[in-house]
Amino acid sequence: MSVLHHLDTSLTSNASQVNRRQSLALLAAFCAGSVAAQEELDDLAKIRSKGMLKVAVYKDNAPFSSGHNSDMTGLDIALAQALAQKLQLKPTLLPFDAGENMNDDLRNMVWRGHYLGYGPADVMLHVPVDKYLSQQNRQVVIFAPYMRQIPVLLRDVKAMPQFSEPQDLKPFKLAAERGTGTAGALIGQNSGALSGQVVLFNSGMEAARAVFHGQVQAAYILQSQAEAAMAQNKRDPANYPITPMSLPGLPDNGWPIGMAVKTSFKDLGQALQAAMKELRESGELLAMFKERGMTLTAP
Repeated sequence: MSVLHHLDTSLTSNASQVNRRQSLALLAAFCAGSVAAQEELDDLAKIRSKGMLKVAVYKDNAPFSSGHNSDMTGLDIALAQALAQKLQLKPTLLPFDAGENMNDDLRNMVWRGHYLGYGPADVMLHVPVDKYLSQQNRQVVIFAPYMRQIPVLLRDVKAMPQFSEPQDLKPFKLAAERGTGTAGALIGQNSGALSGQVVLFNSGMEAARAVFHGQVQAAYILQSQAEAAMAQNKRDPANYPITPMSLPGLPDNGWPIGMAVKTSFKDLGQALQAAMKELRESGELLAMFKERGMTLTAP
């Protein structure tokens, strides 16, 4: 048998193996694409077939979502119920503890699920609608802002009669919520000039109550927290004015808050967007805010 025949047989065999490998690779890619396309087309249909909308909400996040897991209250809880109703589904809450950062929360509760087997949900509420955050998390779509978080100073007018700028805070004892951007900005103000005066609390609501009880003279928290605390504690706004105050490190006009779904959940995203539009136009969203003494800030 000639060397040429051996070479021709070898080339034919190799070509056959390559063709089989290419065919298998193309078939696998086609199947994967078909599965992804089917998931994209059927996301809302699958959710409807189960009859429930799984909504991820933060634990210990008053006035938005707080209380025992089986009996949570707050604006985000009311919103979850209203959105599910618009989609003719039953709301199912997935309360979770905040992770190290928002990227962790989106991974655990929206697109992959927690390594302990918890989640993901169909939709997550209370997500900053931020371009940079979206770029970091291509696996999700962040949309439908329903309010704007604005940092404010809540003060006791008797203890602090005048306030116009951050320098006016120097003589006073101040409160902030532990681990938040507002606390970091207050402590870092003017190279840490106020750091020795800042007392940290577990929540913005607790920081507000510290003002009411005379433990501190003012609190740097979010407008939503300040307003809800005022309503719950039945305080007169004339005695406890709320003043927007922006510090270096925080957006001048606060930041919008919306929701997030997995990128492939396009039908669900569109349905939720439409539901949010209905809630806003009907006045139902405004009523949720008013019920809790909060202002519906334009996102």
